[in-house]
Amino acid sequence: MAPMAPKTLIFILLMLVSTTIIHTCSAQTDKKFPAILTFGDSTLDTGNNDFLETLFKANYKPYGKDFPGQVPTGRFSNGKLASDILASLLKIKETVPPFLDPNLSNDELGTGVNFASAGSGYDELTTSVSGVIPVKNQTQYFEDYIKRLKGVVGEEKAKNIIEGALVIVSAGSNDLVFNYYSLAGSRRQLSITQYHDFLLQRVQDFLKAIYDLGSRKIVVAGLPPIGCLPIQITASFKSPSNRTCLTDQNSDSQAYNSKLETLLGQLEASFPGSKFVYANLFDPVMDMINNPQKYGFVETNKGCCGSGFFEAGPLCNALSGTCDDTSQYVFWDSIHPAESVYAHIAQNLKELSDKL
Repeated sequence: MAPMAPKTLIFILLMLVSTTIIHTCSAQTDKKFPAILTFGDSTLDTGNNDFLETLFKANYKPYGKDFPGQVPTGRFSNGKLASDILASLLKIKETVPPFLDPNLSNDELGTGVNFASAGSGYDELTTSVSGVIPVKNQTQYFEDYIKRLKGVVGEEKAKNIIEGALVIVSAGSNDLVFNYYSLAGSRRQLSITQYHDFLLQRVQDFLKAIYDLGSRKIVVAGLPPIGCLPIQITASFKSPSNRTCLTDQNSDSQAYNSKLETLLGQLEASFPGSKFVYANLFDPVMDMINNPQKYGFVETNKGCCGSGFFEAGPLCNALSGTCDDTSQYVFWDSIHPAESVYAHIAQNLKELSDKL
């Protein structure tokens, strides 16, 4: 074979470089959001509590049973959370790292992190003895993140990342389950309507705080059907043969959600350049519970870990045992959904993100 002429070789190299640049630019334009930022409770905490002095941790087995490498990461799930799956669907990253991880790399900063803390709530009394990070205090870590990001990419690019980032907020369940509904609930002097209004003022304050720090594209999740959480059914002293959802607590969740959706519309009208989207968790989860066969589920009123009636956090441990097939369970433990449920929620969130 005759040797290739230098001009021909140069032409081929230029074509390869051009093709690489085109593919790189195309991949970059495929991303609607440069980053994902998450705030709230255990539904979004990918491991911040691992670095706190608290009992609210999930960095031990059987948590992480179905996570890549079967590693317990601090996620209160058998696998990934909805935010991880959503980040992958949106081509941002495969998992969302916790901001408190001392090994967090500068490369990870540019595509987003998690500020959520398991056990957290909008009401500061919900976290008064647990040692976790209240939602309102998560803005302090957001400020630290912004400073660090500016140091890595510069002020202008950091501003663009924050403004373009998809922000997910999910909290409120702990305020009801571990505060208002508990026997020692310190807010029981309020009616449920008054407590909803109290929480929604905290929601408004928090959203204004992150808006003032630069966030513009914000999805806020409503409450799930709290009356269907296995731990709530157990706490109602229902017999094992009659484990049905608590309709009064579910009605409370719906009433809160209706007010939240209205509030988000009002905030969008008040905050220039903002987009607030309400994420309805209640109806999709209720559909999975009422029509499990449609999703491949079998068990809807108890968790996969241990007996499924009360195990969560430290009570769900290596000695608890787990079900054989996690994919058949709506709940992983007595409080938290299984990864398969989070996958459906992530798909719903992806569709919602089109509105931003």
